[in-house]
Amino acid sequence: MSAHVLPSLPYAFDALEPYIDARTMEIHHGKHHATYVAKLNEALDKAPELKGRELKTLLQQLGSVPEAIRGAVRNHGGGHANHSLFWGIMGKGKGGEPVGQLGAAIKQEIGGFAALREKFNAAATAQFGSGWAWLSLDQGGRLVIHALPNQDSPLSEGKTPILGLDVWEHAYYLKYQNRRPEYIEAWWSVVDWEAVEANYRAARG
Repeated sequence: MSAHVLPSLPYAFDALEPYIDARTMEIHHGKHHATYVAKLNEALDKAPELKGRELKTLLQQLGSVPEAIRGAVRNHGGGHANHSLFWGIMGKGKGGEPVGQLGAAIKQEIGGFAALREKFNAAATAQFGSGWAWLSLDQGGRLVIHALPNQDSPLSEGKTPILGLDVWEHAYYLKYQNRRPEYIEAWWSVVDWEAVEANYRAARG
């Protein structure tokens, strides 16, 4: 298996304006995400036996990763996986509300879209320091809202992420400075619910 590669953004840097500014997207993708990929490959160079494993498997089975590189795989592999999902669940002219199977599940399991937003915003706001807020499926296939620190992946907890929001300062500071709640609220206007629905269907099998 070849080295992990930085995925291309599925839209232009300025596509998410005015909610997420072009300069932030350029730095976030081209510098931060690129560094996670490079550092992950660097770590895996020290354990050639792992090079054939998919990233998802590495993160799900962190305990089987040699201790010498486990932290690097957790941090940089998680960063790569988290950002790869993040770019794919946003888009120009998106927003709105989820429909279809996902919309029905949100209504049944969380209490509706308004409840989802309220609980997700709370998780994203309350995450101390760097981290992510997530909408994931647990091992029983039910939706859960949770937050994780740093670049920890829900995959390492036995969950399957379908929607995530990066609340590291590098994701919003140029435009929003310390106003994280404002960034969180603006972000809903770029969520691509069709992509999230596809993630949900795939996770449900």
